[in-house]
Amino acid sequence: MEVLLKNDVKGLGKKGEKVSVSEGYARNFLFPRGLAAEMNAQLMSELKNKESSEKFKADEELKAAKNFAQKINGQTVVIKAKGGANGKLFGSVTAKEIATLVTTKFSVKVDKRKITVDDIKAFGTYNAQVRLHPQVTADFKVQVIEE
Repeated sequence: MEVLLKNDVKGLGKKGEKVSVSEGYARNFLFPRGLAAEMNAQLMSELKNKESSEKFKADEELKAAKNFAQKINGQTVVIKAKGGANGKLFGSVTAKEIATLVTTKFSVKVDKRKITVDDIKAFGTYNAQVRLHPQVTADFKVQVIEE
């Protein structure tokens, strides 16, 4: 018997999956507990619509990430910081500061946890990377200058 799982069932599958189970298991365990529904034409069409909408949404997110990666690749973000006479900074430049500058310069929200950069404790130019999507990363430079 084909059923559509309404919730995760240990050892059987995740919510929204179509699985094959014995008729007794479905009628005596899954249906009374509200864990599954019997597959019919309506559920099949709803499942297909949901899958196609999820695929479309994922494709749109990937396309947007690629477009943003093209905007930011090879660009330089300039950060002004205070430092001493020997070229060292008072403190360091953090991923949070870089994320806010990238967000303001390119008008796209970037999470600080998605930015990978070495410790910036002196003036100069550093390579940085931002992960925009599991499949898309963009490389850019961070230039630290004196205030």
